[in-house]
Amino acid sequence: MGYGQREFAAAKFVVAVKMKFLSLLALPLALAIPLEDIPRGPAPPVLDAPIEPGPELQARYPTPTVVIPLPQATIVGLGGADVEQFPGIPFAQPPVGGLRLKPPQPITKPLGTYQATQNRDACPQMFFSDALDDTIPTSIIGQILNTPFVQKITSQSEDCLYLNVHRPAGVAADAKLPVLFWMFGGGFELGWNTMYDGSPWVKSSIEQGKPMIFITVNYRIGGFGFLPGAEILKDGSANLGLRDQRLGLQWVADNIAAFGGDPEKVTIWGESAGAISVFDHMVINEGDHTYKGKPLFRAAIMNSGSVIPADPVDCPKGQVVYDTVVQAAGCKGTADTLACLRGLPYQTYLKAANSVPGLLSHTSVALSYLPRPDGTFLTESPDILILNGKYARVPFIIGDQEDEGTLFALFQSYIKTPADAVKYLTTIFFSHATEAQMTELVNTYPSALLDGSPFRTGIFNNWYPQFKRMAAILGDLTFTLSRRVFLLGTSTIAPDVPSWSYLSSYDYGTPVMGTFHGSDLLQVFFGIYPNYAAASFRAYYLSFVATMDPNNGTDTKYRKWPQWKDGHQLLNTYATYSQLITDDFRSKTYDFIVNNIKSLYI
Repeated sequence: MGYGQREFAAAKFVVAVKMKFLSLLALPLALAIPLEDIPRGPAPPVLDAPIEPGPELQARYPTPTVVIPLPQATIVGLGGADVEQFPGIPFAQPPVGGLRLKPPQPITKPLGTYQATQNRDACPQMFFSDALDDTIPTSIIGQILNTPFVQKITSQSEDCLYLNVHRPAGVAADAKLPVLFWMFGGGFELGWNTMYDGSPWVKSSIEQGKPMIFITVNYRIGGFGFLPGAEILKDGSANLGLRDQRLGLQWVADNIAAFGGDPEKVTIWGESAGAISVFDHMVINEGDHTYKGKPLFRAAIMNSGSVIPADPVDCPKGQVVYDTVVQAAGCKGTADTLACLRGLPYQTYLKAANSVPGLLSHTSVALSYLPRPDGTFLTESPDILILNGKYARVPFIIGDQEDEGTLFALFQSYIKTPADAVKYLTTIFFSHATEAQMTELVNTYPSALLDGSPFRTGIFNNWYPQFKRMAAILGDLTFTLSRRVFLLGTSTIAPDVPSWSYLSSYDYGTPVMGTFHGSDLLQVFFGIYPNYAAASFRAYYLSFVATMDPNNGTDTKYRKWPQWKDGHQLLNTYATYSQLITDDFRSKTYDFIVNNIKSLYI
């Protein structure tokens, strides 16, 4: 199977599993409720886009060769009619052996002639947790994701710090094209860069007269990239996944000019955990995003993710995660537990790292692995850094799916009453919150049916007695209303820095899920549906990458998108049209978040 075929097959299978799983979830509801009574969304997509040609077909095109300065190397890529690709370029030393659970180290020795002609391994994955508590539907997805086929759908190894470069064919070395730098999502537990082919984006940029270079970066995830604990903090080895991303950005600053890119025109973009990562790069080093005296990026795009208030790396919850991994690894009682973890065989450490609760379990977005303040790199909780003005003041786009929380509320079917919801939030999520505070939060959604998510669906779509209420709470706290807090803070502190925001409703009517978290990957990134939503977002984003304004060259075909500060308006997009709405919904919950944010750290 040639270059691109394996990766396309992997992406196709992952999406197919997700859509099949969602269809299973929707089936009981569909049997109980006449379909004509449910607002209907589009049919699940089928991924049948053209497979990227392998080297045997690409041989007809000139072989692109680029000489880079740091590290010194001649990079040989793959030719193409419209897009040239350079998959699998190393940007760090392999984090193996003594470099496991250590900050990434730059490559200092020349690489000579390097063949960047095939994708490299994904970083070790946490497809699902060994600590599963809810049997429906977690057991179903757990069985699916634990099959050897899925576990081997992409090669995984610790030697995974590579990036892929996609550029217009035949671009001149001095073209100074803008650069779009993509960070994948996956709850800081799963995902890899080659799932996301940048070639269609480059081709679209050419067609729209705004050519650019697209880069996808790998970074360590799970217990390899975000292990917490006092031992990790003392060792200076926290937030390794963020450090991987930052080193990737530094590689771009050093080398992208050789590919025809402009290191002063970099936009960072991510979805979900990738969007949270983008936000974190705005506050890392208290907002200092310079490298060798110049900014690493000039703009940012965040799809479904921003500020996540978090306790420090050595907080009690973080220590429990570390101690659990140590116990599972057989390192408990050793003189140096961290050294023991570093010395374990790969599979032994992988299994131990995955022994803690994961995203696809009842703990949901109360993540075991996530960026946490470490006092030096990510100095404080992100909300404090923003409120103190310690962030990179660059133009940005940020937005959400209307029903962000439905995916993450699937695994708590034991929550049957409001009191159960309060107990869940105080024991699983927010150790600093009181029962009275969580009762107040739950009561901001008076009706579990009418006020819950999927929003605007009346009495329908309640997977279990408190599902819609829990979906609303998890989605608003983690994504939708925390976004508004971020926007209000930045527009107050730096009103001259432009920002735009959106709320997507293009899957309104999808049973149980609504416009669910991650559905923008289908609509926006992959553009699977040939509809208004996919086309308009691609045009807005390409304009933003080129000019730092989504409206340049798009206002004749699509609605003008006002800055958020101008009336707090959101671009609300459906499959076939868009409208402007005011960002003031669920104001009681928003006020609760603002007044109680110090109790909402995870």
